[in-house]
Amino acid sequence: MDFFQPYVNMFRNYINFSGRTRRRDFWVAVLVNFVITLILSILTRILSVFGVVQTIYGLAILLPFLALWARRLHDINMSAWFLLLNLIPGIGSLILLVFACMDSQPGSNQYGPNPKGMY
Repeated sequence: MDFFQPYVNMFRNYINFSGRTRRRDFWVAVLVNFVITLILSILTRILSVFGVVQTIYGLAILLPFLALWARRLHDINMSAWFLLLNLIPGIGSLILLVFACMDSQPGSNQYGPNPKGMY
């Protein structure tokens, strides 16, 4: 599988809040997003015009990233409503980080069959 494929799939499924996303695919998409954001931040420090590009990218990634998070939570058989834990300062994000690190639930669950590397 191509390394950037999970990131591309995140955008292909940007409004798909159902189904499952495996742990590897989630973290690859997060890593690619982090690198892109880091590059844009460095470019913004050099040329302030990239601040607009960084803002547009941040808005463009919001919905696909929420959908990716929802599918990741579904993969461990948890509701996407757990994303609301982010509203609890500090501890909510830590709990979601632990959830994101958990291994996929084997076999089918209430959110669908095991994706086997697919979104």
